[in-house]
Amino acid sequence: MHRDVIPSPNIWQSPDIYEIENLGVDPEGVIEDAMRRVHDWRGQSVLDVGCGAGFHLPRFAAEAARVIGVEPHPPLVRRARRRIAALNGSPGRVRGLLSAGQSADRVHVLRGTAQDLPLPSSSIDVAHARWAYFFGPGCEPGIAELARVVRRGGTAFVIDNDATRSTFGAWFRRALPSYDPQAVERFWARQGWHRIPLEIRWEHPDRETFESVVRIEFEPKIADAFLAEHPGSSVDYAVNLFWHTF
Repeated sequence: MHRDVIPSPNIWQSPDIYEIENLGVDPEGVIEDAMRRVHDWRGQSVLDVGCGAGFHLPRFAAEAARVIGVEPHPPLVRRARRRIAALNGSPGRVRGLLSAGQSADRVHVLRGTAQDLPLPSSSIDVAHARWAYFFGPGCEPGIAELARVVRRGGTAFVIDNDATRSTFGAWFRRALPSYDPQAVERFWARQGWHRIPLEIRWEHPDRETFESVVRIEFEPKIADAFLAEHPGSSVDYAVNLFWHTF
């Protein structure tokens, strides 16, 4: 494992459940619609920082000219590469996402970190990091790398929890009482980034699935408390879309 990598316990320890979680996050596509209004990636080069098992890579590949995922954790790198190898013609969710004439060789997964991206300078039009720059302060080396690899006129996006709003935001504050969401917002403002507050939701097919997802996001006792208080199989969820055009 690379040095200075902070383990992500949800996806590192439970990648199969995390995949299910991804399927239920933002079913209306609120985040991607907001990103497109700032900078559409159609026909452009896209970087997914902390791509995990590559869940978002096929979505970008459907329209982008080139897509690169960067991930530090070797088991997830292998999963992401298997997903990309399946893009052309294999059954499953990725099938049909590429247009006629498009090839999976436009999509690559590289092992690397946010603070040391294995890419040339000025090689990317749109960079996307979803819950990869999680706590703001401390991720300055990663921000410097984005400034290096994104071309002039390109845009970087960082999606983070907004713990000031929503049911999930309240859960997040209770689980991490030392977390200061206002300090995180001030951090991004000092870096010259813009913020778009968004309201999304988790929506899962049944209560059992919902419970399994909640349990990989929170410690057992905390998860039990949240689930006892919250019925159903969905939860409202506020996020911040931070963005910067270089």
